[in-house]
Amino acid sequence: MSNFAFSFSIISVMAGVTTTYNSGLRYGGPASMTLGWLVVAAFNGCVALSMAEICSAYPTSGGLYYWSAKLAGREWAPLASWVTGWFNIVGQWAATTSTDFSLAQLVQVIVLLGTGGANGGGYTASKYVVLAIHGFFLVLHGLINSLPIRWLSWCGKLGAFWNTAGAFTLVILIPAVAKERASAKFIFTHFNDDNGMGIHGKAYILALGLLTSQYSLLGYDASAHMIEETKNADWSGPMGIISSVALSTTFGWIFLVALTSIVTDIPYLLSPDNDAGGYAVAQALYDAFDRRYGRGAGGLVCVGVVAVGIFFAGAMCIASNSRMGYAFSRDRAMPLSRVWLRVSKNEVPLNVVWLSVVVAFVMALTSLGSQVAFQAMVSIATLGQYIAYALPIFFRVTTARRSFVPGPFHLGRYGVAVGWAAVLWVAFLTVLFSLPVAYPVAKDNFNYTPVAVGGVLLLSVGAWVVSARFWFEGPITNVDL
Repeated sequence: MSNFAFSFSIISVMAGVTTTYNSGLRYGGPASMTLGWLVVAAFNGCVALSMAEICSAYPTSGGLYYWSAKLAGREWAPLASWVTGWFNIVGQWAATTSTDFSLAQLVQVIVLLGTGGANGGGYTASKYVVLAIHGFFLVLHGLINSLPIRWLSWCGKLGAFWNTAGAFTLVILIPAVAKERASAKFIFTHFNDDNGMGIHGKAYILALGLLTSQYSLLGYDASAHMIEETKNADWSGPMGIISSVALSTTFGWIFLVALTSIVTDIPYLLSPDNDAGGYAVAQALYDAFDRRYGRGAGGLVCVGVVAVGIFFAGAMCIASNSRMGYAFSRDRAMPLSRVWLRVSKNEVPLNVVWLSVVVAFVMALTSLGSQVAFQAMVSIATLGQYIAYALPIFFRVTTARRSFVPGPFHLGRYGVAVGWAAVLWVAFLTVLFSLPVAYPVAKDNFNYTPVAVGGVLLLSVGAWVVSARFWFEGPITNVDL
């Protein structure tokens, strides 16, 4: 249950859907989100199933990079492990940055609406204040992760409960309160091609709209990173991955449909001139309660429920970061590994917990330069992690196709087919995430995702060629398996 709770809290579909809803509404609108979610869910399920099968065979907290080393073959194991590990940990750091910065932005919107809104003299926080709020939440999450594992486990379970109960409550409350509701036809078939970004091809718009769904289903490798602290690891770990993805997919889609049911004016919700400053979900919820009761306080409570869900997701992100960093340091892949692999008397990797906090804050400093630079940084959170997910699966269906020895959970004869579906989906995502998001392309709208992800690849491979190939041998084995 605890293992499942960590992944389920990190995925936090309330958080993922809410923070990326503007993008989905702009690119394709209701149809691209509600129907696109089902497409993403099918292929994302293939990724989760393949990861669960490998996790059952190799239940270690190193997770993805350890799997790559075991599946790539003796000759390629060190390089495969090195690249997978760096994509995974950088992606996790970026995910923590994205999660807590999104929480800071949401808190700013709550304060803005609570003090009168953008058109009523409400308080609009500067980028420095938002960064300070981000830092405050990071410190809180660092303190939570400094507690013994039993307290962290309790926090994970509470986060899972909050995300389940919160989504369930909002799904019932939102349509019930709204006086104006969209029709089922609008929710499932309305296609918004008026995005104001110069993109007009429907297939292109639909593809970009899928990114909302993909971002919302991310982070379930946490079950693998927490596995050395999990009972019956070779079964509980895979079940944590599968159950967290299955429930998140189901709850997320229902929550998405409920939110879309109160969307009746897309241009207004996306306009930066509305009271929420263009934050569509907050504006829609505020308006729904305002029309019903003459005030939007209830909408702010609903947004607050989502914010608490994001808070738990941020705490679990640090938990996953720290376990991955600890395992990577244990295998001497991290600079200053001896510092990061130390554990406290409560058996918590305390140093790497605070390393994760510091790195996530430094990554967020890019928001002071430009929002475009920050978006490039956090794009690694999705694409970087999915590349790390796909690499061991690729080795499972190629170099280890005949030698793979499954654990208690396995896919039988379907393992290779499911694995290839997962690999091809991530390859498609890699192209999709790299496409321009506006035309004509300019410095203010340039998609830096391929630059950021290419940078991680270049630096990791460059470090391997210059130095790591002479000393890094992959995961260190201290027991005979």
